[in-house]
Formats: sequence, structure tokens, C-alpha cells
Amino acid sequence: MKIKPLADRVVIKAVEIEETTASGIILAPSAQEKPQIAEVIAVGPGGMVDGKEVEMYVKVGDRVITSNYSGTEVKLDKEEYKIVRQSDILAVVE
Repeated sequence: MKIKPLADRVVIKAVEIEETTASGIILAPSAQEKPQIAEVIAVGPGGMVDGKEVEMYVKVGDRVITSNYSGTEVKLDKEEYKIVRQSDILAVVE
């Protein structure tokens, strides 16, 4: 199955980051903060949203930083994704 976002929506997947403390202890995923860096999986076409023209600035493969609790979490084929508006993306990581 494939997710195809509409309008100004973007499908992202959290990037797994291994968190290590200063003393070298690797933290379990449950002890880590929610990751804010994600990879763009799919991008909607943009167009008219709320009466305004929206141009899409992100593309598939970009790594982005999002707001902590933005978007809608979905699970598809045992993978977890988040669907956010492009305006919820704070920056592109280069």
C-alpha cells in the first residue's frame, strides 16, 4: 500500500537516532525524547489551501525538523508515519 498526501500535506517518517549519554550509555528508544528529525516520504501537490496558493518547498528524501506534536500518526504495513502540513515543518536539514 502507498500513501499519497493531498493539498499541502507531507508524509514523513522519523529518523532513528541512537542516543548515547555523556558517559557512553546507549538509551533505549522508550527513554529517548520523541525525534524531531524525519525523512520526507511523499509530498502533496500544493495548490489552493484556505483560499491561498501553496507552493511545496520540500521534496521526497529531504530530512526535515518538525514541531514536536504536530501532524497525525498513521501505521501502514507495520511502518509508522506522520502526516503533517508543510507549515508544520520548521526547517530542512542539509
